Amino acid sequence: MNNNIPFMKFRKIAAIASIVLFSLSVLSLSFKGLSLGLDFSGGTLIEVTYEEAVELEEIRNILIENDFDDSQVVNFGSNLDVLIKVADQNGNSSIGESIFNLLEDNGFKGELKRVEFVGPQVGSELRDQGGLGMLVALFMILMYVAFRFQYKFALGAVTALGHDVVIILGFFSLFSWDFDLTVLAALLAVIGYSLNDTIVVSDRIRENFRSERVLVPQDLIDLSLNQTLGRTIVTSLTTLLVLFALFIFGGELIKGFSLALILGVMVGTYSSIYVVANMLMSLSITQEDLAVPEPEGADFDELP
Repeated sequence: MNNNIPFMKFRKIAAIASIVLFSLSVLSLSFKGLSLGLDFSGGTLIEVTYEEAVELEEIRNILIENDFDDSQVVNFGSNLDVLIKVADQNGNSSIGESIFNLLEDNGFKGELKRVEFVGPQVGSELRDQGGLGMLVALFMILMYVAFRFQYKFALGAVTALGHDVVIILGFFSLFSWDFDLTVLAALLAVIGYSLNDTIVVSDRIRENFRSERVLVPQDLIDLSLNQTLGRTIVTSLTTLLVLFALFIFGGELIKGFSLALILGVMVGTYSSIYVVANMLMSLSITQEDLAVPEPEGADFDELP
């Protein structure tokens, strides 16, 4: 794909957009926080099967009328299976059967398939371990890219990954979307996806900096981004096709997972183009930074 798009011409606009989105995300996370799912907050999950399809809104109203305000009611698998999630009620592990009996008393006769209780202590441990795992992943990526390329690329890669993760979390915070273990798994997948795209772009930038001696750094980065643009677009579009199919037809249980990945692919594609390149430009990368060092004694070996 032969393009000549001046990406770096718009790098200041992109930087302002990234700073604004990042700042809004941090503010939302600081003051509003995340709407934690049962995996992290603790609570009870109840699965009930009915012989005929039931109105989920009626079940929601019954729960609200009986002081179960913080609850979710969705279909699971088919319209005959109903999944009810209720936030922690002071560690009450018997709440599942109480809700099932409450629904039966209101005319919803069905079969109780399972009740699962997650205590708040387990939820907090999952939250802490998940956050620690993400930080360790980012640190290991920093070490790998610094070893594989150069420290300026490492700073750009980790900045891009942090940018992606914080903005995705910001969306979940701002719109109060449910944040559970599946969304955390999606965030880790986004780190891998975005890193892969960043490595491809970084590798092409490095090769061009070593082979092209006439162009200035801004033109070299534009050249590299244009050379990898076709691959980036094809990869992102094919991934998004699958993710939108999951989001539309996959049901409620994986909607958060697919939504986080959709946001991650779009933000990650943007960051691999603009955030990484912006960081390299800000750190004043030059051909000398990426020059291949000559082996010690090379001059002596060439003597007759």
